[in-house]
Amino acid sequence: MVKQATILSLGAGVQSTALLLLSAEGRLPKLDACIFSDTGWEPAAVYDHLNRIDEEIAKPAGIPIYRVSSGNIRNDALDPAHRFASMPLFILNRNGSPGMARRQCTSEYKIKPIKRQVRRLLGGEQFDDGRVGRVPKGAFVEQWIGISTDEFHRAKDSDVSYAKHAFPLLDLGWSRADCMSYLTNRGWGHTPKSACVGCPFHGNRQWRDLRDNAPEEFADAVAFDYAIRAGSARANADGRPLLGTAYLHPSRLPLDQAPINRITRRELLDSNGVLFEFEDDEELAGCSPFACRADDAETPWAVDKTPDLDEEEL
Repeated sequence: MVKQATILSLGAGVQSTALLLLSAEGRLPKLDACIFSDTGWEPAAVYDHLNRIDEEIAKPAGIPIYRVSSGNIRNDALDPAHRFASMPLFILNRNGSPGMARRQCTSEYKIKPIKRQVRRLLGGEQFDDGRVGRVPKGAFVEQWIGISTDEFHRAKDSDVSYAKHAFPLLDLGWSRADCMSYLTNRGWGHTPKSACVGCPFHGNRQWRDLRDNAPEEFADAVAFDYAIRAGSARANADGRPLLGTAYLHPSRLPLDQAPINRITRRELLDSNGVLFEFEDDEELAGCSPFACRADDAETPWAVDKTPDLDEEEL
């Protein structure tokens, strides 16, 4: 096996921004590239931050950032003519019991485009329809994943031979708080959380922040919440309506009526300087392609395991 490059899965959140900066400053080995997988529905603050770190960190250090995409997750969900990889929406079943929709969005809109770009960088055969085939035998990249010590249990090996996962923050013994302290000291204290505007994994604090500081984006999420009440447009057009009603908030109430003003236990602990993560709490650190909370073994909702259709080397 021959390592061809070291790349960073760049979500443009706290941990991955810290890794990029650590590499640019020479505190970690030099990255050959970063890959940002765009769902098409990131908050404006994330796109602004991505542009800034590209201009002020990556380019001066000679580290290219590749921006890749599988489409716009919001538009795809509402387009009856478009295949949609489902989001983990909260479901109220017809009998009144709670449920959750299958989560396919991370694989489709985050991981698949990253893998495709990795194969492209490794010289995989490129097809006219955008697919990228096998990479040269024995070639691989070392792929950095921004997982910190407070979420070490999400660190997993790669499931493909052409990428070997590495977790530099774990090697450094850094927590998310350590990353924030480092970024703040370097002038990057306002690094946003990376997650779709209408991600069902937002906690109350994140929903309030969106409502209070990005009202247009919150209004967009509210409109989307109402629009997906019966599931995706494609499923309904195909005669496969949702057997229940779907919501973005775990209360299974419309987002503009949901109890987002309720202070969670995590917030109370944070306000007292106590750092502890409750598995049943809503407050999440963001959405990382390779560290999605839905991948946790104890998570009770369904996770899609369908292989990527265009990955011949899986």
